[in-house]
Amino acid sequence: QVSLVVNVASECGFTDSHYKALQQLQKDLGPYHFNVLAFPCNQFGQQEPDTNKEIESFARKTYGASFPMFSKIAVSGAGAIPAFKYLIESTGEEPTWNFWKYLVDPNGKVVKAWDSTVSVEEIRPYITELVRKIILKKKDEL
Repeated sequence: QVSLVVNVASECGFTDSHYKALQQLQKDLGPYHFNVLAFPCNQFGQQEPDTNKEIESFARKTYGASFPMFSKIAVSGAGAIPAFKYLIESTGEEPTWNFWKYLVDPNGKVVKAWDSTVSVEEIRPYITELVRKIILKKKDEL
C-alpha cells in the first residue's frame, strides 16, 4: 500500500483546503492501494489543542474524513515519535509547520516530502504513479 503521512491540525490556515483534498484523494485512490495517515500535532502554533476524540470527530463530521486518524503526537524535535524520526531521516526534511506530507511506497521507503504550502493537488501525480505501479504489478501476477 502507498501511504501519505500528514501531520494535521484543526485550527490552521491550511486545515480546510488540506482536509478536503486529503479526503478526495482517499476517496479516489483508497483504501486498497492507498491511505492517508493523519497524525494530529499541536507543536506548531498550538493549532491542535483538542483531545484525540474531539479531533477525530471534527475531521469526520466536518470533512467526512474516512482515512485513519492517529493519536496526537510530536512530529519534530527530540520528542518526535519514531515513525516521524524515520521520515525525517529518510528525507532530510523536518516538519516546521502543520500539514507536512510524506509519501511512502509499499515497501516502506520514503519517496518524497512536501511542506504545508504545497497543495495535495500538486502531489497527486506522484501518488497516482505509485498506485498505478501496484495495480499493474498485481495485474501481471494474475
